[in-house]
Amino acid sequence: MKYVKITKCFVLVPVPKKKTRGWTLASVANKKNTSDTTSYIDKTAPNSDTLNIPDESVLFLKGLLFTRIMPSFYIIVILISLPLNALAFVAFTCRIREKKPAVIYMSHLACVDLLFTLLLPLKIHYQLNASDWVFGEAACRVLSAAYYCYMYCSILLMMCMSVDRLLAVVYPVASLTWRSTRKATCVCVLVWLLALAGTVPLLLVRQTFKINDVGITCHDVLRQNDPTVVFYVYLFSILSCLYFFLPLIVTFVSYSTLIYALSAKAGLLTTSSSSSDNRRRAVIMAIAVLIEFVVCFAPTNGILLYHCVRLATRGRDEEGKYFLMAVCLGSASVFLDPLLYYYGSSQCRKKISSLFWCSNAKKRARTQSNTKTFHCTTAAK
Repeated sequence: MKYVKITKCFVLVPVPKKKTRGWTLASVANKKNTSDTTSYIDKTAPNSDTLNIPDESVLFLKGLLFTRIMPSFYIIVILISLPLNALAFVAFTCRIREKKPAVIYMSHLACVDLLFTLLLPLKIHYQLNASDWVFGEAACRVLSAAYYCYMYCSILLMMCMSVDRLLAVVYPVASLTWRSTRKATCVCVLVWLLALAGTVPLLLVRQTFKINDVGITCHDVLRQNDPTVVFYVYLFSILSCLYFFLPLIVTFVSYSTLIYALSAKAGLLTTSSSSSDNRRRAVIMAIAVLIEFVVCFAPTNGILLYHCVRLATRGRDEEGKYFLMAVCLGSASVFLDPLLYYYGSSQCRKKISSLFWCSNAKKRARTQSNTKTFHCTTAAK
């Protein structure tokens, strides 16, 4: 008996048994349990390269949620995040001359968000086209690897930002040698290399499969008895633990220590207005980062790690649609990051304030000039 499994829907797909024309779908959890066994009779595929999946999986891949609601959410993400991150990237790279470590980290984060946003139209087309991928195997591999690279690169950069903020507040003098522009750039390069090293293996694995009644799926189907199953188990277990849970712990500890240090300094100062503002911004920054971790990245990595355990123990897989929704929700981080830019960099706040001030000044000057012109015209009459 051979099986095919949808990797991200995690639904078993029947493959023809030898010496029979029937199709059998057996439970992976317990092959002895007849209640978990479903038979598909006379449901042959058009050719040997086409696979069959259960009707409920077909309905999900072609349903309203997957083909309309989720693409609409991606479109909203693009409309909000593309201009915000483009402006942030231009401001960090061209407008701000003094490159502090926080500015360097945020410029790389804005670059990651921009690259991911530019690839989202492929995902939108795939889902609007009822889960039928038309761009080829190479594009599917690039899109699949790009999502994980974006996610883990963002997580590692936010961890670096939290550690940098902690060093700047708790050890302002001793950390000057560590918080240099050159070293921050080296850290960003290391983050990119780590994210690429973790996701490049996905470029070596087949990602598209032709499914009967659906079409060509992208990063959704995996043969159960294929050697890539073990590869996925090890790869995603390592990525989830090292690239998500460990940075989550470091980020949480860093911001907790930072808030405690600011509170302690505020109690020692007689005039604590500036200190209270710093503490307020640090609290908002910490809340924003933790919300992004918990809402955008925790569901994806939690379900991914849970599925790896289920694969290793041959358990049933029923969490597929939740993973797809978690992936969609995870893309929301690209328009939450501008909040981090504003509260994480004083230079960014000053630049935004100066832009608004200049805009208001120009409006006032234009209004005054129009008023003077009106008075002059009236006087002439």
